Amino acid sequence: MSYLPRDIETQLKTAAGHFPAVILTGPRQSGKTTLLKHLFLKTHAYVSLDDPGIRLMAAKEPALFFENFKPPLIIDEVQYAPQIFPYLKLIIDKKRKIRGNFILTGSQLFPLMAGVSESLAGRAALFTLLSFSLLERSRGKNEFSFNRLKRLLFSGGFPDAALSAPKLLNTWFSSYIQTYLERDVRQLRQVGDLSDFQRFLQLIAAVNGQILNLSSVSRDLGVAVNTIKAWISILEASGQVFLLKPFYINKGKRLVKNPKLYFLDTGLLNYLLGLESSGQVFKGPAAGQMLETAALGEIIRKAYNNGQLPRVYYWRTSYGEEVDFIIEERTKLVPVEIKLSANISAAAAKAAVSFIDLFPEKVDKGYVVSFSEANVRLTDKIQAVSFSDFVNRK
Repeated sequence: MSYLPRDIETQLKTAAGHFPAVILTGPRQSGKTTLLKHLFLKTHAYVSLDDPGIRLMAAKEPALFFENFKPPLIIDEVQYAPQIFPYLKLIIDKKRKIRGNFILTGSQLFPLMAGVSESLAGRAALFTLLSFSLLERSRGKNEFSFNRLKRLLFSGGFPDAALSAPKLLNTWFSSYIQTYLERDVRQLRQVGDLSDFQRFLQLIAAVNGQILNLSSVSRDLGVAVNTIKAWISILEASGQVFLLKPFYINKGKRLVKNPKLYFLDTGLLNYLLGLESSGQVFKGPAAGQMLETAALGEIIRKAYNNGQLPRVYYWRTSYGEEVDFIIEERTKLVPVEIKLSANISAAAAKAAVSFIDLFPEKVDKGYVVSFSEANVRLTDKIQAVSFSDFVNRK
C-alpha cells in the first residue's frame, strides 16, 4: 500500500524542532504509526508497547526499558505503560536542549493525558490525527460531486478501509469494533458482557447529528445513565465521536444546552447504520445529518492538522432557530449552515441572520453550504458556497 501524505506533517516536523517530545494521539488505525515512521524512522529507533514482553518491561522495569531503547526514539502506544512517564521527564530534563528526542503515540486519551499532565507538561507538543480527511484522500482532485462524495463517505477515512475493496468494508469494520473499540472498553472500564455496548453503538449511530438525550438512550437500552455516560466518554477518548457543544452567550434568548453527538468517521457510522452501498449514503431521514457529519469532520480535521483544538459549536434556541455550526476564528464567529440541496435561496440563511442580529460585532462572514455550484451572496455577510469550495477554503 503506497503512502498517502498527511496534512499534519509540517506541524509535526516543526514541533519536533522545538520541543523535547512530540505526542501524537488519535483513534486506532488512523495511520499514526505509518505517519511517524515515514517522518522520523531515518533518525529515530522504534519500539511498540503493543508487544506484551516490551510492555511488561516498560511497566515493571522502566529504567531497564530505557537502557534497552535509547533516544532518539519513537514509542508506540505509550499509554500501556504510564510508569515510564517519570523516567521520560528525567531523561528530557537532563538533555533539555535536545529537540524531538522522543516521539510518542497513544490511542486512549485519558491514560495518556494523565501521564502528560503529571510528567511532560511544558516538555511535549500534543497533536491529534484522525482518519483521512476528504482532501487527503483526494490526491489533488479536490472537487466533490454528489456521487463522488457518496463513495468517499461510504468507506470513510481509516486508511485500511478507505483503500480496501468495497466488498471488504463490512468485514473490516466488524473486526475494527471487536478488536479495538471493545478492547478499549474493557481496558478503560471493566465490562463483562459487551452485547449491550454493541447495541449502544448502533443506537447512537441512529441519533448521529441529533441533540444527545442520555435518559432516552438509557431507557432504550435498559442500561444506567452513568454507564451510557462512561461509554460515550470512552468513544470520545478513543477518537470515535465528537460532542458538539452549544454556543451560548446570554442575549435574551432561551437556548438549548445539551450537546450533539457526531461520529468522526463516516465509514464506521455507515457500517453501524447498516448501509450496504454508497447509493444509500444520502437517502432516508438522516441524509442531512450525514452531510453535516462530513462537513464537521473536515472542520475538526483542519483544526487538528494545524495543531489547534477545534473551536466549533452549534446554536439552537428553544423556539426552533438553529445554525448547524458556529466556528470560532480568533475573535470572530462564523455561522455555517449545511443544506442537502442543489437549490439555495435567501431563506436558507434565515437562522444565520438571526444569529448575526444577536452578535453583529462578532460576525464578518457566514456560509450556506450545499451542492449548488452557484456561489452567490445571500446577504451582506452570508455567502452560498458549494461543498467543494467550503472544504477547500483556507
